Amino acid sequence: MKDTWLWKQAASLLLVAPLALFLVFFFVAPLATMMKSAVSDPVASRALPTVASALKGWDRASAPPADAQKAFAADIRGIQDDELFGDLVRRLNSAKSGFRTLMSKTKSAVSSDPNISDLTTIDNRWSDPAFWIAIQDAASSPITDRNLLAAVDLTRDVNGSITSAPAGTSANRDTLIRTLTTAATVTICCILLGMPFAMVASSVTGWTRQLLLGAVLLPLWTSLLVRTAAWFILLQDNGLINSTLQAVGLTSGPIPLIFNRVGVVIAMTHVLLPFMVLPIFSVLISIPKNLMPAAASLGANPVRSFYLVLLPLSLRGVVSGSLLVFMSALGYYITPALIGGAKDQMISSVIAYYATGAANWGMAGALGLVLLIATILLYIVYLRLSSEEART
Repeated sequence: MKDTWLWKQAASLLLVAPLALFLVFFFVAPLATMMKSAVSDPVASRALPTVASALKGWDRASAPPADAQKAFAADIRGIQDDELFGDLVRRLNSAKSGFRTLMSKTKSAVSSDPNISDLTTIDNRWSDPAFWIAIQDAASSPITDRNLLAAVDLTRDVNGSITSAPAGTSANRDTLIRTLTTAATVTICCILLGMPFAMVASSVTGWTRQLLLGAVLLPLWTSLLVRTAAWFILLQDNGLINSTLQAVGLTSGPIPLIFNRVGVVIAMTHVLLPFMVLPIFSVLISIPKNLMPAAASLGANPVRSFYLVLLPLSLRGVVSGSLLVFMSALGYYITPALIGGAKDQMISSVIAYYATGAANWGMAGALGLVLLIATILLYIVYLRLSSEEART
């Protein structure tokens, strides 16, 4: 008996092992790497091993003493790996602009003259405490909250207190708010379109229902890039939509539908509409068909019957569909990039820029972590709503 139980347990583990391994290697591991990169900052501490201790006790209000400058020059001279030096320059330049030219000039000078102890003779910018503050902050610890703070437009001042980043230096917070606003707008549009469609689809049978479901499922069978490219053509000034509106006399000229927020919402609503319709439809078909006639027989008009009978019973599908649409819309990249303008790009575009354009994996990981936290909070709210609905 015990052998049979062990065999069943082993068989169960073998069945779930492929999925578990898949989740570990393609979800948990990348997620852990992203979270590590968001708080990891080992470049400066590896490239400048002695300058951090040499700057201890420095008042951060004037240029550091000659010993600290000499230690920094020795660390720079000891960097033999060009890739490490390039990473160091990018790290320091992201904290204080001007390091790119300053570091190259300084490395050449200290390599040719090992006795330099006053770096202001190389460049007068070394007398500015702001450059040394950036070096001290970067080299003091391989763990940092700089990227996480910068992801929401915060920073630390010279005293180490958290404060808002200077105006014009970052727009991550505005981009995050724009992402949340766009995702919420798309979710509302999907509810307004998906709820009536799901009601009609659930009220019919046979080939009519199959036709309606096939129409809403068709976008899922088409490539996202193809669908976005199709909307790119339809929404142009001389596209099908504007041409039709002008032909029937509704407009005297083309309506701007592309490279703006309107086009982004239209295209994303079309792509994500199935994720709203299907959950609502699955709930509606489980509702007894005699409830609406019963409400009508008791004197309720169709609108009152909908709000008092059908909507409360279908709310579970609406909440599930809203969660799917909203969470999917948060990470959209292709559609806003092709259809939207410069002020319509979402947080995914910023993450892509930091990952591929600026090679700043720390900021990319921090923004991804902020987006992940927002998604988890939304899922917690969904679970709370689901549990309260189940209790009622």
